[in-house]
Amino acid sequence: MTLIRSAKRMAAMAHRLRQRGKRIGVVPTMGALHEGHGALIRAAASQNDVVIVTVFVNPLQFGPHDDFRRYPRTLRRDVQLARASGAKIIFAPGVGQIYPKGFQTTVRVGAMARRWEGSSRPGHFEGVATVVAILLELTRPTHAYFGQKDYQQSLIVERLIRDLHLPVRFHRVPTVREPDGLAMSSRNASLSPVERRQAASIHQALNGAARRIRAGERDAARLIDGMRRLISEAPGARIDYVAIVDAKTLEPVWRLRGRVALLAAAWIGRTRLIDNLLVDVS
Repeated sequence: MTLIRSAKRMAAMAHRLRQRGKRIGVVPTMGALHEGHGALIRAAASQNDVVIVTVFVNPLQFGPHDDFRRYPRTLRRDVQLARASGAKIIFAPGVGQIYPKGFQTTVRVGAMARRWEGSSRPGHFEGVATVVAILLELTRPTHAYFGQKDYQQSLIVERLIRDLHLPVRFHRVPTVREPDGLAMSSRNASLSPVERRQAASIHQALNGAARRIRAGERDAARLIDGMRRLISEAPGARIDYVAIVDAKTLEPVWRLRGRVALLAAAWIGRTRLIDNLLVDVS
């Protein structure tokens, strides 16, 4: 396992690997790795010669109501999990390596970023797109791996790669869940034991709606109402949004057909959680 802190050293290493014809898989993360990240790393290791895990808490994607300083930093443990999952390189730069003094350029994203997470967290996806573009340039991967849990983010990154003609193959890896269905997330560590039990209501609401769709329900308004009621039953929950959208465009749908995404975001205490399920409507 090689730990790299310097952007120049990372770029030089990636260049040498590409010159030697190596397939490079990259797994971009903000650290605080868990088994969900492990699944991404293992997927990358199964398809590439070298896996690079980036660990960078990106200040550009935190809004004024997000606590950049509270975000967990656990690099020593991250290195252990990444190594055990099959990574060969950890790239863990400081902020100055990614955004040096005088940095001015950002990547602006389009309509797909305006709703849902984009509406709740203004500027978030511009920060995501900017750092992803920089990390892909520095690591020079042939394959890039992102989790379905951040579904809107994954669609935006997929679009970025396509629109900028980047020579990278995009992979979306299914969400890894706790036994009660809660999506694994670095933010779960901020939940109290009581909040942790309440957080399961988000997946329960999504899963209940998916069952109703498979049973024949096609009215999005009724499904959304049911999801909101179930989440609201958790005493500590405050709903940000619940939506049913086209799985490709993220536009709301009101009469279900094709592939749809069920989206939910809610505050459990002081912790904001998101989740989604994809459903094929016959």
